[in-house]
Amino acid sequence: MPQTVLLSVDERGVATLTLNRPDKHNAFDSETLQALAGHLRTLDADAAVRAIVLTGSGKTFCSGADLDSMRALGSASEADNLSEAMRLAEVLAQLAAMGKPTLARIQGNAFGGGVGLVACCDIAIAADTARFALTEVRLGLVPAAISPYVVAAIGARQARRYALTGERIEAAEARRIGLVHEVVAPEALDGTVSRVIEEILKGGPQAQRECKELIREVNAALGAPDADVRRSTARRLARLRVSEEGQEGMGAFLQKRPPRWTLPT
Repeated sequence: MPQTVLLSVDERGVATLTLNRPDKHNAFDSETLQALAGHLRTLDADAAVRAIVLTGSGKTFCSGADLDSMRALGSASEADNLSEAMRLAEVLAQLAAMGKPTLARIQGNAFGGGVGLVACCDIAIAADTARFALTEVRLGLVPAAISPYVVAAIGARQARRYALTGERIEAAEARRIGLVHEVVAPEALDGTVSRVIEEILKGGPQAQRECKELIREVNAALGAPDADVRRSTARRLARLRVSEEGQEGMGAFLQKRPPRWTLPT
């Protein structure tokens, strides 16, 4: 039986994980999730690995959960369904928390849970032929496990629209709303991924791990600001409002003229 997730590591320490169920549009079942979790655990613990690329074999990046598996779960107990849902939730959390830089190479469509995988990666580069969709509502479901990562990537406002409609998102729109960073022609995809990986390899591995932890901490604070954060932001705004520069900026706006700092000296 072919492996559901392929792993290769090059001489630079760049690992590539390839979802390998092209006949199922790389939909994930229990076996695929288990394999992905094992590879991620191994790669994160390997000091020789510098970066991880996640992609799919064939024409599809990932179509989300395997429909045959979901159909079987329909007759299973609530406890069994919870266990399977937690398996996906744990893999997504694992991918999002990786200490190594992660890059989604999106050569084809990403639907449902596939969008979650994209959102969990640090960097996402898509072919301009790729399409995206949060299709769960069309199945009478919700994008539950992936929602923290999708909302973090595209914001609540965009998530409201696309989670409620399930409509297709063109690659250019996916870039505009923040789901992916770059959109390129299919023939330029590998070259673009290689260019970004080269930039990643210029950074210090320890610094990159710390940087990822820093961003997670700051993002968590911004997502639920406490009283100290609220006071700090208010003080900053108040200070700038009464500063010379702040007064000039507001005065220029009201007088419909350029502020002094934009004028040639």
